[in-house]
Amino acid sequence: MKGLRDLLAPALLGVIMIVAWEVACRAIPIPQVLLPAPSVIAAKIGGEVPLLAYDFFKTVLQAVIPGWIIGCSAGLAVALLCDRFDFLRRGLLPLGNFFSVLPLVGVAPIMVMWFGTGVAPNIAVVVIMTFFPMLVNAIAGLQASSHLERDLMRSYNASWAQALTSLRLPAAMPFIFNALKINSTLAMIGAIVAEFFGTRIAGMGFRMQTGFGSMSLDLVWAEIAVAALTGSIFYALLVLAERAVTFWHPSYRT
Repeated sequence: MKGLRDLLAPALLGVIMIVAWEVACRAIPIPQVLLPAPSVIAAKIGGEVPLLAYDFFKTVLQAVIPGWIIGCSAGLAVALLCDRFDFLRRGLLPLGNFFSVLPLVGVAPIMVMWFGTGVAPNIAVVVIMTFFPMLVNAIAGLQASSHLERDLMRSYNASWAQALTSLRLPAAMPFIFNALKINSTLAMIGAIVAEFFGTRIAGMGFRMQTGFGSMSLDLVWAEIAVAALTGSIFYALLVLAERAVTFWHPSYRT
């Protein structure tokens, strides 16, 4: 029952916002070139399904998902090395904080210069955006277990690998899933913005850029709606996976 209430509240608020948006566009009225009504955007989505599906394939399946997997996996692997070798942790954490504030509009053109056109620079941008959030969160999670728990593992004469798999990695799972959820949105943003710099001749970012140039704002908003829906579903799937893996966490206890 609680889960149903948690779903109904945002759904009801979303419906109210869409209805208010529609009413405002019809009552004022707002020029479509500035803000199309939800009905206009829905009609555009219905009329451009093949194009939107093609852009979804180019952006999400070819860039977002591979970049997200590579970036998160690499970040977690390096975090494990930092946990094993303390000098790596002291050296990489400041670099992680530095790279996390790099402007995306500056990184994307550099990736195009390095990797050329195509999907490679898009994946590279996504990897850069997802690597360091996973690194920082995973390192924090691996340090989250208490001193008493670690002393208990030492009293059992557990090796580093045994303590990692039995104590520290399970304790780090909430932090790891937090990074996965953050990166799900960062990956979408990174791939779309990278396409603004001429890396592709198809995809959501490319279509938005050309839509702005031709004043096809209904198509731009259709792409935005598809991207937002994709990101929301991606995030929701990670939340479900998190609850299945970290069911023991106090936040999920009733």
